[in-house]
Amino acid sequence: MSDVQRYLLKVEEDKASAEQIAKETAQKVETKQIALVDVVESLGEYINDEDATIRSKAVTYLSHVIIALSESTLSRHQIQVLCQFLCDRVGDGGALLGLKRLQCLRRFNGEMATMTLRALLEQFQDLMIRPHSQRLLILDLVHDLMQNHRTALQSLGNEAIVGITDLVSGEKDPRSLMIIFSFLHVIMVEWDIANQAETLFDSVFCYFPITFRPPPDDPYKITAQDLKARLRNCIAASSHFAPFAFPQLIEKLDSTSPNVKKDVLQTLTACVSSYGVIAVSNYSVTLWDSLKYEILNVQEEDLAEEALITLQAIATRLGKDLNLTSQTTHLARYLRPITAESNKQLQEPQHKQAKPIGQILGSLGTSSSIAFLLIVQAVIPALLTLYQDADSIASQKALLEVLVQICNAAVALDQVSDPSIPPPTSEHPLGPFKDRFFELFSQTLMGTAIEEVTFRIVALKGLLRLCQIRDYLQVSEVGMIVQYLDEIVLTADAGGRDNVRNDAIEALVTISRIKPHLIMDITFPAFMARLPDQPSEDQGSYVITLEGLARLSVERSISDTLIRRLLNKLETVLSTTGPAAYAQALFSTIDYVLSRRELSTDPNLSSYHEKIVVRFVSRAALASVDSGPHMLTEALTLEVLGRLIGRVIRALDEHKRRSVALETYTLFLEPEAPFRAVLYGQDVPEKRRYTLVLSTWILASVGPAASTLYTVADDIDLDAFLNEITRLALTETVPLIRLHLLKQLALLANRSLAPQGPDEAFEIMQDPFNAAQIADPSPSLGATPVIFWIAKALLLRLARTEEVVSLILGLLSDKARGSASARGFAVLLAPDELLSKENGANIRLLARQRVFSTCVPRIAKEFRAAEDFAKPNYLIALSGILKDVPTEVMMSQIDILLPLLLLSLDLPDQEVKAATIDSFIVICQESPAAVEGHAQSLTTRLLQSATDPKKDIAIFPGRIKESVLLPLKSNIFREILPSLDDPKRHVRKVAVECRAAWSNLGEPDADD
Repeated sequence: MSDVQRYLLKVEEDKASAEQIAKETAQKVETKQIALVDVVESLGEYINDEDATIRSKAVTYLSHVIIALSESTLSRHQIQVLCQFLCDRVGDGGALLGLKRLQCLRRFNGEMATMTLRALLEQFQDLMIRPHSQRLLILDLVHDLMQNHRTALQSLGNEAIVGITDLVSGEKDPRSLMIIFSFLHVIMVEWDIANQAETLFDSVFCYFPITFRPPPDDPYKITAQDLKARLRNCIAASSHFAPFAFPQLIEKLDSTSPNVKKDVLQTLTACVSSYGVIAVSNYSVTLWDSLKYEILNVQEEDLAEEALITLQAIATRLGKDLNLTSQTTHLARYLRPITAESNKQLQEPQHKQAKPIGQILGSLGTSSSIAFLLIVQAVIPALLTLYQDADSIASQKALLEVLVQICNAAVALDQVSDPSIPPPTSEHPLGPFKDRFFELFSQTLMGTAIEEVTFRIVALKGLLRLCQIRDYLQVSEVGMIVQYLDEIVLTADAGGRDNVRNDAIEALVTISRIKPHLIMDITFPAFMARLPDQPSEDQGSYVITLEGLARLSVERSISDTLIRRLLNKLETVLSTTGPAAYAQALFSTIDYVLSRRELSTDPNLSSYHEKIVVRFVSRAALASVDSGPHMLTEALTLEVLGRLIGRVIRALDEHKRRSVALETYTLFLEPEAPFRAVLYGQDVPEKRRYTLVLSTWILASVGPAASTLYTVADDIDLDAFLNEITRLALTETVPLIRLHLLKQLALLANRSLAPQGPDEAFEIMQDPFNAAQIADPSPSLGATPVIFWIAKALLLRLARTEEVVSLILGLLSDKARGSASARGFAVLLAPDELLSKENGANIRLLARQRVFSTCVPRIAKEFRAAEDFAKPNYLIALSGILKDVPTEVMMSQIDILLPLLLLSLDLPDQEVKAATIDSFIVICQESPAAVEGHAQSLTTRLLQSATDPKKDIAIFPGRIKESVLLPLKSNIFREILPSLDDPKRHVRKVAVECRAAWSNLGEPDADD
């Protein structure tokens, strides 16, 4: 039996085996066991069979043999013969695979390519009635021929254009259209299409606009945007399309669909960016007349933005490579009706058209320096005259906003223009108006009543733009503007309006990037002079100034100077007596400034270590024994200072952090100093114990280098270290100090480098008093916080997770400690500033998921078996865990959670109730169907809640089925009725929103 016979017998039942037979035939040809001509001759009786199916299978066999042959096997003559053979039988099917393989070969020439294309065009005039798989193969072959042999196909000219457009006419499949748009774009761009422009344009524009929506789980991942982009490229491919494209696109702008209009505008932008200048100029005024409606009578903001982009694209195209300011250029003819319309609309600037006119002029002005010059010449003189004659602040403000838009364009042009290229005129287009602009903006900003906030902000923006225009203002003029801004920031606003002040600070920040020396010479002295040397009760006297200084510290030179001066100011303030709030504000300002810098590469890092960390920490330690500034003994001051030193320490290198770690409790003081470390001390005064706040920040910030404490120091080992801190935590009576001791325990348990670290920590959890060697603990000594902070440390690193969870869950049924233990669960997964990844904490990626999946099923199981007094403890513990669990994790246990959450709403604890309601809101948003079965009991409980029930139940309509909610509607209305007349505005607002959300239930849609 011959290979072809075997193939024909197998191909129906097992295509893979049939293809293997073809590969074996190809192997025989390559090893010269048989000749290729013998393979072709063996097809004789089958390719002439009356049955088209047999003919197709025979040709497919030959195609698979060709595919399996290596490229070097076939000579040019053999390729020619095979190409002719397959082209003659392309109508039988199966030949396409062989032709697709042949056209990839190096010896396949242009003559063969034209022969193949002609065969396709002749045989497949009925392409649309053929199966999609075959259509796709044909189109793919045309695409490959166009890609690999475009010069040869181009020689066919109109014959190929007409044939191809007829071939693809009527195609609707997205995959096919992607291929069609691709090879038609090649024809449109590279071929001479002058005689067939309308034919080609019609072949693609019939698909505009694209309304395709991909089916769910589309394996081909073709989106509507993909089709739109390729179609848009085709429409914009040639200037020959302009007479057809522009009129039809303008007509489609009348569509009521925003999506269609947006597509039209984006296509117009592509066309004007691609077509020639003459083609665009012929339709530029017509396009303006059509597009201005979308901007002047804006209904959709995004459509107005797209229209502005199109207008700008026209100006950019007409102004490309233009260096003439003549009024006879294409650009000038385009801008003339636009500036005339603008001047007409600005006659009544208080009307709503003033803002879009400013947007139009600003957008067009950024297209080119010539366009900007023409706009300035046509608009600015008239605008200044109108401003002078304006009789109301509303009119003046509207005109000033237009002026600012034009200045915006000048700034934008500076950012994109090459300074080495000379401008079209020797003087800046705005040069003749500089003095008038400066006067207008300055008088408005400084001379207008402070109540006119928006008017003054417009003027402020105008002055800033004048500063930003390249080489426009003199340094002295910019300096005067800086003084104006300083005065606004530093002068108290009696009206309580901070918008102008905030904008003034941002303007100073911008100027600091342009002229930093002016900020250093003018702003800094003015601001620093306002900072008092003595603390006062009036925080307003320095808070605003410090905020301004902090926000100004963008440039390195400025922030360096600021930090230096603030440190000097701190020295002065700390030497006085009075409230510590001022010193805290200074520390916070320095911390904010440093937070905006990459400290690890900062050349001043070593100086910051000495002048901030060492100096202030040691002074705080001395203050705790009455040998230093009293302000450094206050709890809040120590917290703020701790945050600051933590930032600096984290930036130090490993070696330096190890040396810092050794000072965690000695606080950079020599042994002969009056200060003694708190560790291992007895009856340590409260003031000295407060230094543990700084010790905690140091311990956290040195990261893993903290191990130096118990690997280098002779008098400390890890066991004793943990036990001593446990003792201090158990006996501490000041909440803040106790919290910091607990965090120290957590840091050590979490980051301990010793393999036995988790074991030792777990032993402390099991019996904190034994670890602390407290033989007779009093009832006031609470071990629960110690247990839960160590649990937090171990769970985050996923160490002994099952044992830790078992231990803490067992506490919930304890009558003495159950309630406190339930609240301890809120600590477990809560983010902490000190126990964080940036401080080197060992926080595993899936820690929250693991803790949740371990705890929740056990809470649900033990809740059912718990005694009545313990049941609330389990619910409180659950709420403590849920508040810090990602939504997707919580949804994985939704069936277990819902009954417990409903019971949690019955608890009197408002914090637990609020956390539970937040969980229900998330569930309702993510999985409404899960809530449907509990809708009645849930709404009843929410209405009885003392939090904000009306706001909570307002989320149900639109998410939960109407059939479920409709029976509850009347009861909801009855319950919210009293809130509609509540004296508190917030309560009334929430009640109205809730009523509106529920009112639409059961009502017919507007379209019905």
